[in-house]
Amino acid sequence: MEPYKEIERSIIKKFRKEIWSKFIKAIKDYQLILENDKIMVCISGGKDSFLLAKCIQELQRHGKIHFEAHYVVMDPGYNEVNRQLIIDNARYLNVPIEIFHTDIYDIVESLDSKNCYLCARMRRGHLYNKAQELGCNKIALGHHFDDVIETTLLSLFYGAEIKTMLPKLHSDHFQGIELIRPLYLVKEDSILSWKNKNHLNFINCACRFTENCSLTDNGTSKRNEMKKLIQEFRKRNPYVDYNIFKALDNINLNCVLGYTKDDEKVSFLDNY
Repeated sequence: MEPYKEIERSIIKKFRKEIWSKFIKAIKDYQLILENDKIMVCISGGKDSFLLAKCIQELQRHGKIHFEAHYVVMDPGYNEVNRQLIIDNARYLNVPIEIFHTDIYDIVESLDSKNCYLCARMRRGHLYNKAQELGCNKIALGHHFDDVIETTLLSLFYGAEIKTMLPKLHSDHFQGIELIRPLYLVKEDSILSWKNKNHLNFINCACRFTENCSLTDNGTSKRNEMKKLIQEFRKRNPYVDYNIFKALDNINLNCVLGYTKDDEKVSFLDNY
């Protein structure tokens, strides 16, 4: 049996509860994939996006929903080692990728900037353009449950607002294209277990400005700070991440000082 078939089998057998069931639950609960959708599955080269690709493939083969999927890698200027690793992993996992090149890293470097926000914004723009070129109505990203919790805490601690990463959202600038996150309920530990069980090696951080961490660790960032904080919280309360997640689905507007809706600020004093 080809190795990729065993890897596919592990998703729906050994990791059925931790990965497959949660993937399917997110698809159904948030109505992420509908009949006749045309989805561009974005592969960055990391464990999350490759798992997403395999889950989408499985759903396409055996699910009841009929949809198209295009597996796309945007190369923002990877070094040769990282680029080849992506190609090798795609071949090993039987994911039919299409690679398109951009000069994002060169542009960011020419601006003498290491601004992650600028880079991310440029990447997102190129992805939407590619989806439009392919005639796709949805873009699937590999963000998982831990990304949601970390984003929530980052907004709270560093952004002075309470907001989270949504399972899907409409594009403000590309009409008719929706961004979806099918791994929304899958925990990172489960993805790591799947990766290690199948002896897979993925890119961790392919940023040109932190290439020394590309195949070894996550480097240092505010997001890693949140990751470590949650790990500490879990030692005291193993359900703390779930509670943070549910809190964002259970906001009591009678007990908040204010909130913003469609750029309109509402104060508790308005209806006091």
